[in-house]
Amino acid sequence: MSRKPLISVVMPVHNAGVFLPDAVESILQQSYPHFELIMVDDHSTDGAIEQLSIHDPRIKIIPSSTCGVVHAMRQGVREAKGEYIARMDADDEALPHRLQLQLDYLANNPEIGIAAAQVEIFSDNGVDQGFQHYQQWLNNVCTPVEISKELFIESPLPNPTVMFRRDVYQQLGGYQDSEWAEDYDCWLRADVQKIKMGKPEGVLLRWRNHENRLTHNDERYSQNNFMRAKAHYLARTHLKDKEVIIWGTGPTGIKVHDLLQEENIKMKGFIEINSRRIGGEKRGLPVWPIDYVETLSNEIIIGAVGSRGAREEIRTYLEEKEFKEGEQFIFIA
Repeated sequence: MSRKPLISVVMPVHNAGVFLPDAVESILQQSYPHFELIMVDDHSTDGAIEQLSIHDPRIKIIPSSTCGVVHAMRQGVREAKGEYIARMDADDEALPHRLQLQLDYLANNPEIGIAAAQVEIFSDNGVDQGFQHYQQWLNNVCTPVEISKELFIESPLPNPTVMFRRDVYQQLGGYQDSEWAEDYDCWLRADVQKIKMGKPEGVLLRWRNHENRLTHNDERYSQNNFMRAKAHYLARTHLKDKEVIIWGTGPTGIKVHDLLQEENIKMKGFIEINSRRIGGEKRGLPVWPIDYVETLSNEIIIGAVGSRGAREEIRTYLEEKEFKEGEQFIFIA
């Protein structure tokens, strides 16, 4: 390598099998050449790393001293020399201009600390409608403002696409082992610290979905634990010193109520559009019609309605009443 790498790409590898050569090759074929690829072998047993027929001085393979993707990533970063830390999975495919466009994006937007990317989700068995909707949502949530608004809906940054400024990664303390997904936890911590996140225009990674993905096989990535993470961080940020009113008395609203109650958040009641529920109680709290919002002062509304399109209708209604998103209302799903 003729010069110190500006970008360190860290790729944790655990039994990536037949997907590994394409993932590695997709990094080596990047249009931006000044990077190193640190592959961290997380106790693989499939021989895929040993069978790689790729020889490139930019590759460094190191064994992980402890089991788990978080420890593998952290160990890789300790070995990294670059000013930027890029995450890559061993079963995905980066498009050729990924590193260059993310580097340009960060250079042109110095206020942004973490760059992610738009993605194409693919699978050998086809992509179902749920993942198609998720891809559309991901690729429409790109600016720091949009990401901040949608952060408690779903994880808005696809983990294998992210590129950190090194000082931002260090400020965050990197990925950490937690009770829920390590990447989502990282974005939530970044939000607490007011670190801006964004994505350049254009798909930069093909994100492979397959049955052996860690997110399909580890309880930390369950929907229940995602909800627990949301409640945990909401309680420490937007909801601090606030009374909460939940918009929606369906399963999502009740789940949010219960989790926030565990976080010792003061709950005031519910808002509903279903006339049969208005005037009754949920979890011992009153259920009001939507015009109750006109009586609010320091309370914050949490929109917790799961039906498609409802979020935009609620947002429009509250904005017409001059409520500020992020301050007076926020959505969770």
